[in-house]
Amino acid sequence: MTTQTATPPQATAVKPPLRIPLTILHLAGVGVIGGIINATLIGILGTGLGLLFAFGIGLVFLVGLVYALFGVGWFEVARVSALYRTPIAPLRLRPRERPGFGGWLRALGRQTIDGRMWRALANFAIAVVLGFIVLRLAAAFAWSVVISFAPLTSAESVVGPFGGGALLVAWAPLVGILGIAASVAGMIGLALLHRTLSLAIVVRSREAELTEQVRTTTAQREGAVRAADVERTRIERDLHDGVQPRLVSVGMTLGLAQQKIETDPDAAKELIAEAHTSTKAAITELRQLARGIHASVLDDRGLDAALSALAGRSHIPVSLDVRMDGRCSREAEAAVYFSIAESLTNAAKHSRASEARVTVRIREGNTLWARVEDNGMGGAQVQPGGGLDGIANRVLAAGGTFRLESPQGGPTSLEVNVPCAS
Repeated sequence: MTTQTATPPQATAVKPPLRIPLTILHLAGVGVIGGIINATLIGILGTGLGLLFAFGIGLVFLVGLVYALFGVGWFEVARVSALYRTPIAPLRLRPRERPGFGGWLRALGRQTIDGRMWRALANFAIAVVLGFIVLRLAAAFAWSVVISFAPLTSAESVVGPFGGGALLVAWAPLVGILGIAASVAGMIGLALLHRTLSLAIVVRSREAELTEQVRTTTAQREGAVRAADVERTRIERDLHDGVQPRLVSVGMTLGLAQQKIETDPDAAKELIAEAHTSTKAAITELRQLARGIHASVLDDRGLDAALSALAGRSHIPVSLDVRMDGRCSREAEAAVYFSIAESLTNAAKHSRASEARVTVRIREGNTLWARVEDNGMGGAQVQPGGGLDGIANRVLAAGGTFRLESPQGGPTSLEVNVPCAS
């Protein structure tokens, strides 16, 4: 299996707003619900481990725990993004790279070690602790406000904070004012601490973002250069091995016809007819070569129509299932089109397939996804300079991912994912 990825970086705000009052409210809310959530997660974990050997029932709870952790992480990322008005890519479940139950298990395993999910969970745990402290400080603030007015009552002493020792009424206003200042300062400090930690843990730093952007841009540029080189080599090979010899043959045939046109007109006519047939074949090859460089129907009528024409010209039956709402960028559609075209060519020439199936969808996240399957003998591999190498580089240049599965004996499947706005 071959997988190459290049995903566009996510933009982050350079200076997220402070929003201290709203942060304090967030921490208070998380402090209230955090204990319930943590208790629930610990309960699921304990139940899963306790029933692990009871006919495997515990596995159901452990799988549920992974999805529950993902849900908490997703909530935390969304909360921080909304709180600080910072565009953060939402947390997503790891996609399947293989079909069936095995593919789901692999995706679940990758989800359990997803660093981004665990960073979000760590930030949530910190927010729970800070929220609990904020709640205590809020109680201290309320107590400080109340005792500030203690001299207006007839009591000689008041109860200390959190049920502590008695406090003389004469000292109550001073202690109340100090308590108000300390509790407010503590809540503001916790809000600022939460902001700093959240931006460091959940939101990627600007330097890391720029580094990732440079890495992605470099990978895409290298993919584009390699794709152009592979395409140039293919065009040169097709011209040298196909059209050029045919045109040379046409010239030689016409030369022979010219020599015989007076002495043997019938033979000259046969040679001219032969040259005419070869010329039409050369034109057909040139038309196919031009179509391989650029499919005009792709620009005029879209990917669906272009793939229908491609399936109609295929040497093996092709089942086409295209469901697209709207158009993607020209680069994205071209990358997917030529990936499918090369896959069908390989299926017809090399894999001895008797049929193929092409599926195209626009998936969540505005991603153009395509899958090509054939029932051939398999064994396909990415060779430098080969057609599959050209697919990988073209998809990589468009910022997408490429995956090939072709075990010996078949079947062969190829999947590509390309951002629609690549």
